Amino acid sequence: MDKNKIATIKSQFDELIHVVDDVEFWYARELMKSLGYDRWENFNNAIQRAVQSCESSGIAVSDHFREVTKMVSLGSGSQRGIQDYMLTRYACYLIAQNGDPKKEEIAFAQSYFAVQTRKQEIIEERIAYIERIQARSKLRESEKRLSQNIYERGVDDAGFGRIRSKGDQALFGGHSTQEMKERLGVKDTRPLADFLPTLTIAAKNLATEMTNYNTEEKDLQGETAITVEHVQNNASVRQMLGSRGIKPEELPPSEDLKKLERRVKSQEKKIAKQSGTLPESVEE
Repeated sequence: MDKNKIATIKSQFDELIHVVDDVEFWYARELMKSLGYDRWENFNNAIQRAVQSCESSGIAVSDHFREVTKMVSLGSGSQRGIQDYMLTRYACYLIAQNGDPKKEEIAFAQSYFAVQTRKQEIIEERIAYIERIQARSKLRESEKRLSQNIYERGVDDAGFGRIRSKGDQALFGGHSTQEMKERLGVKDTRPLADFLPTLTIAAKNLATEMTNYNTEEKDLQGETAITVEHVQNNASVRQMLGSRGIKPEELPPSEDLKKLERRVKSQEKKIAKQSGTLPESVEE
């Protein structure tokens, strides 16, 4: 997500903050569109999933979610009460966690509500490493699918390792997986992908997905045919990156992904406590 987009969405979220007794909270109806939802029914489903998450964590739901009735004017001049919720920052975070991850606003909200500071650079930093964690998760899934595909086509685990290594060689300009580990200072026992930048992880995932697709579509059989396919796909991805002046083997290593995951989990545990609890009453 680029900085201008982050700044725009951040401004929308900031404008919706209410503060009573030093506790920040948001109204669900006001927040709904900023989270990319047009229908209350769909947004309310995300709220209910968040409530369940709160309960399963052993945290008092009433401290963070409070149902209220909002009065809205009708065309006739009369008023009607509609369902709404007061939500702490922790509640908003849980809603984002239970929302549609394909929505840019949801991806932003997962970081916006997770950090206590409102500084954009801190939010940007968290978004960047969440995106890296998600990219790594996608690569794990595509490699798992490739492993299953090749097993069904007569290739064992050792063969899968050889196919993946030759793919790496094609992507990294002739450098093997082991050579890349040495270049980036990665221990033998750790996966190379845990230390690659998001761009390279995404490149590996694209090549692997292409291999999965063609292996299934063409019903490729045996290690040789699948190796040729995987090498060609990695070479194609490398060529595409090269046309933009990017050489994957020259990109610097990124922080150990396991450390990032621990940092994210550590932040999540603090959110409820830092959010405070909803005030007993609010004057409109």
